[in-house]
This record gives sequence, C-alpha cells and structure tokens, in this order.
Amino acid sequence: MVNVGILGATGMVGQRFIQLLDNHPDFEIKALAASSRSAGKKYEDATTWYLDEEMPESVRDIVVCETNPDDMDNDVDIVFSSLPTEFAAKVEKDFARDYVVASNASAHRMKKNIPLVIPEVNPQYLDMIDAQQKENDWDGFIVTNPNCSTIALTLTLKPIVDNFNLKSVRVSTMQAVSGAGYNGVPSMAIVDNLVPYIGSEEEKMESETLHLLGSFDGSKVVDADFNLSASCHRVPVIDGHTEAVFIELDDDFDIDDIKNTMSNFKALPQQLNLFSAPENPVIIKDEDDRPQPRMDRNAGNGMAVTVGRLRKDQAFDNSFKYVLVGHNTIRGAAGASILNAELINDKIL
Repeated sequence: MVNVGILGATGMVGQRFIQLLDNHPDFEIKALAASSRSAGKKYEDATTWYLDEEMPESVRDIVVCETNPDDMDNDVDIVFSSLPTEFAAKVEKDFARDYVVASNASAHRMKKNIPLVIPEVNPQYLDMIDAQQKENDWDGFIVTNPNCSTIALTLTLKPIVDNFNLKSVRVSTMQAVSGAGYNGVPSMAIVDNLVPYIGSEEEKMESETLHLLGSFDGSKVVDADFNLSASCHRVPVIDGHTEAVFIELDDDFDIDDIKNTMSNFKALPQQLNLFSAPENPVIIKDEDDRPQPRMDRNAGNGMAVTVGRLRKDQAFDNSFKYVLVGHNTIRGAAGASILNAELINDKIL
C-alpha cells in the first residue's frame, strides 16, 4: 500500500481526490494539507463538503496540516496537488525534492522535463523524469495532467491520430460550472445564461492538445502537426463538459471506420488493468440525443468520455463531426492525477 497526501484538500477537486481514493486498493490517505485557516483542525471541522456522497469516515478525524513539506507525514510517498496555480508554482517544487507530486494544477504544465500526461495517450513522456530529477537535484518529481476540457478532447482524438491523417480540429465547448470551483461563477452570472469566455481556456486546449499528441525525442516534445482552434464557454451545468468537435482529414474515409476505431480504442492503462482505468476510454452512443452531461458524465465511473452524433460533415470535404461529454472533476481533474499515479506506481516506484 502506497501512502498519499492531498494538497488543497478542502477544495472541490481536493474533495474529489478524497472521494476517489477512499478504499483505493493501492493508495491510502495519510495526510491532508490546506491553508493556515484549516491547519490544526480535524478535516470534518475544516471543510464544507460539496459532493453528493457523504464525506468518507476514513478522513473525518485526520488533522489538516500546513501546505509545506516540513509538516507532511514522513511516511507519505505521493502527494496529489489541487492547489491554485499561483501557489502551486512554488509549493509543488518544494514537495518534489522528496515526494512524487501528481499535480492537477496548471503551474508546471508544458514546462521543460515535466511530463504532461494522459496515460492512454502519451505514457512515454514519463521518460522526462530522470532529466527533471538530475536538473533540479530532486529525489522526487512532478507529473502533471492537462486541463479538463483538453483531456476529454484528446482522448477522443488519440485513436484518430493513430489511424488517420488528421488535418485540422475545431472544437466548441460547453463547460460545467464546477470547473471554476464552488465560488468560481456567481449564480446570477450563470442561471438563465451562458458565459462566452473562460480565461486562458482556449489557449490551454490548443497548446496542450498538440503537445500531448506530439512526440518526445528524448530531449524535447515535438508538437503534433495539425491545426486546432478552440472556443470555450461556461454553461449552467454542474458537472460534465460537453464539446462539439469538427474534424478534417487529408483523405476520404468511411464513417464506420471512424466509429469502430474510437470504440475499440484501448491503451496501456487497460493493458495494465490499472484500478481507475475505464474498460473503454471512449464510449460511442448511437442515439440522436446523446451524449448529455446528466446521463453520461459518470460513464466508466467518470473516467470514460462518451461520444455521440458521430457523422460526416456534408459541408466540407473529408470531414466529420461529433459531440462528446466528459466528467470534468473526475476524468478532467482528480481522476486524471490518480490514474497518472497508478501508472507511476506500476512503472517507476
């Protein structure tokens, strides 16, 4: 059993970490870290619990510690980070001197020698870890997962990139309010409304997706060679990002080949039978009115992405389009970091 800690344990993503790690066969929560306002209190007294399921009994009496390595339990091997970006930029480096840091924060994504990983897409990027440790003289290391909307999109693109000549991607997102945190979007701003801008989201989707689907030559990542344009929007849905995706290929194709390629997609996490890995990372729905966030966000325990309305685009040559739904705080956040840690535990620790 690997002992783990959670940084930012009282926030929404921190709570998802706790929920997903409760009764995990490989990981046991030993430490919960948060701000000085919460430090010294039992977790149940320090936290306003936001999730539908009850707070696990196993964490209620854990005393919250300060978010610094000196206060962390020495028996902890992996820390999961759901820290705000500006705080994570320094704190995660401090922890990486001695701990494995599986980070959901954006502070170190796209940085040299810090792997940005979706285990089904680019597990080979973990090869950067040796260089990261040598460069920084760390015993530990940092591994990051991408932005929530990026993860859902990239999981559906991976089987296409591997089997067809992809020319361009256009995506328009309809993103759940939980992606901004509990206090992130005021109710008066989102009820009966749609917010057409999410700060830095489009840039993250465009850069991270090409990075993830690129190649690692042993020293640097070479981005994937296709065009990608994103437009991101906030909608009054609690959990589950929806994305409308438009794909252009270099050559003509059979839509059934696309469908079969996506539905049959499996990768290293499925081969290793990692605990959090969904049996099918991409699930295809044939109904005209699917996927929908309320009905499909929990597919594969929230770790699968559901695709529907997969059809040829009659307006453009060699093109098709589809709609996807992915759970933004499970597959797009806490679950992504946990799956990264499961792969690290299997391959590195």
